Amino acid sequence: MNQGEQIRLENIADTETEIFALLKQRYSPRIFKKKKIEKGHLKQLFEAIRWSASSNNIQPWRFIYAEKDTDAYKSIFNCLSDFNKKWANNAPLLMLTAYKENTDDGKQNFHALHDLGLCLGSMTVQAQYMGIGLHHMAGVDWKGAQNVFEVPDGFHVTTAIAVGYYGGILDDLSKDLQEQETAKRERMPYEHFAYKEVWNKENKKL
Repeated sequence: MNQGEQIRLENIADTETEIFALLKQRYSPRIFKKKKIEKGHLKQLFEAIRWSASSNNIQPWRFIYAEKDTDAYKSIFNCLSDFNKKWANNAPLLMLTAYKENTDDGKQNFHALHDLGLCLGSMTVQAQYMGIGLHHMAGVDWKGAQNVFEVPDGFHVTTAIAVGYYGGILDDLSKDLQEQETAKRERMPYEHFAYKEVWNKENKKL
């Protein structure tokens, strides 16, 4: 077992109550095996997306993806924030996510971003089942990506995703990122975001 695989085991969440094992195991790695994503596995990820819930079955999500050592991969990488550029080239595959802003009749699709999030959740669980880690990134120059990839009007690039098999080498990261990769995982208690019957006005964090 290499260091990367050990980290995956160490990063199992310490949940307050028992939940589905794949959800406990999921985390956002910055290191990956130096292995190309198999075509069949990629198809499974997109199949999980196909069957995600969406308002009126509009399925407003869109993706651009590219394998390492291609011009398109470099273009996605160049659209990432400086912080994400420190590690994202460890991933054998990079993606951009986007959503269709309006319905076919020209009305604003208020739920499109919600539906994109739902499909990414489905893809994340499917990926975890196959030993694939996803690192979702908000740090992306979406306007630059829209321009580089000639995304048509009416579609909005939203996030980027680093995709790769678990099991990378910790030493591939800088010391500060190694510390983040191995740090204890923490989450706020559910009482801070789930209120019974009335909004919790005493919660100063919200």
